[in-house]
Amino acid sequence: MANTSKRKRGRGLILAGLLLLAAALGLVLFNLWDAWRAERSVAQALEALRQETALSQEEPSGEAPAGEQSPQKDSQEQSMATVEAEGREYLGELSFPTLDLTLPVLSQCSEEDLKTAPCRYQGSLSGGDLIVAGHNYQSHFGRLDQLSPGDPVTFAGPDGETCAYEVTETQELPGTALEEMEAGEWDLTLFTCTLDGRGRITLRCQRTE
Repeated sequence: MANTSKRKRGRGLILAGLLLLAAALGLVLFNLWDAWRAERSVAQALEALRQETALSQEEPSGEAPAGEQSPQKDSQEQSMATVEAEGREYLGELSFPTLDLTLPVLSQCSEEDLKTAPCRYQGSLSGGDLIVAGHNYQSHFGRLDQLSPGDPVTFAGPDGETCAYEVTETQELPGTALEEMEAGEWDLTLFTCTLDGRGRITLRCQRTE
């Protein structure tokens, strides 16, 4: 009887171990799939943005481009030109030469939009206070922590305006430090979540031209 009970407990432990391994494997596979989906989404968004931007720039002056709306205003009444691609409004492209990475930037921020590309959190180019949020996918903002003070960052809008920046400071802020995130005299702020989701890796940038 005792041996039977031990065998049952042994089989139960083995089954539990197999279930845990299956769950861990499922999580790994999901993370790999999600990373692949994020890389594919941002590549497709960038291609669509460039196509619509090229079309809008070919339109004769004085006509409203098919893919572009009039500059939209955020809650601070600061305007930025946008271009519509695949049903979403984009502000332009962020480029990180050090990382050999270029990303489209959506004009609005939501959990669903962040799955496609980085998004404007608040602010504008003209206001000198643009803040862009992105998920920590490797193909999105997951490599921000590899940038250092002095590294260049550029932003190109659909209207042809290009702004050059350089990283001046890197920070890791608590996830609840919203006021600190929005404070300061920074021309451009970029942030993403840490791997554990408890903090935010934050890059502060100043315009160089």
